[in-house]
Amino acid sequence: MTDVGEWFRTIPIFTRYWFAGTIGMSLLGRFGILPPQYLFLIPELITSKFQIWRIFTALFYFPLSPQTGFHFMFNCYFLYNYSRRLEEDHFKNTPADYLFMLILNWACCVLLGIVANFYYLMDPMVLSVLYVWCHLNKEVIVSFWFGTRFKAVYLPWVLLGFNFVLSSGSAFSIAGILVGHLYVFLKFKYPQELGGHSYLETPLLLKRYFPDLRGGVQYGFGVPPVNRQPTQQQAPAGNRMFGGSNWGRGHVLGRN
Repeated sequence: MTDVGEWFRTIPIFTRYWFAGTIGMSLLGRFGILPPQYLFLIPELITSKFQIWRIFTALFYFPLSPQTGFHFMFNCYFLYNYSRRLEEDHFKNTPADYLFMLILNWACCVLLGIVANFYYLMDPMVLSVLYVWCHLNKEVIVSFWFGTRFKAVYLPWVLLGFNFVLSSGSAFSIAGILVGHLYVFLKFKYPQELGGHSYLETPLLLKRYFPDLRGGVQYGFGVPPVNRQPTQQQAPAGNRMFGGSNWGRGHVLGRN
């Protein structure tokens, strides 16, 4: 249990709580501790009975059964792997930007879920994050089942075909790809490649609570600057006051 706790604490904060919330709420629903009928995304109950919590619980809850257990584990693997890599690599020094991306993708998934009558949002949300990672790592070679290898940019489409053949989740996959592509276009392609205005600037409120990190030193709300000049002479003791499968880790489903 100590090893599990240490491993859990190594997961970056937003991936950690998303991952733990998904597993925890799904298990609580599976064993009837939380009534599953109150966890689905049902638009009529949101508008007529003001059950607003459903837009949150639909993200974390997945209906577990012997038929859906493998699909749930599959999604948990992708959630842990790709969300963690995004948070640790591309958004390593800008945690507020990653949180803002998660909030935007979740809001888009909720809207698509209401329009397309999705009861739960785990699939599209996970695939939207995976799509962003694949865009930022287009040339990375990933491995899939039976030793197949291809560039990361094709992985979302491979998963779409996989879900189309083996499950009924292709509509969720399409929704996730659309959400991920919308974020990529507005955040990267439109302002950087087409010279357009950047519409996805992270709000200052998030920056204050989750300041940017530079060189391992945290800057932002409530954080004093660090004096980098060496102390020339130490104060006398009397003047001192008050005395910081093959899905191995190295592959991203097989990253080289």
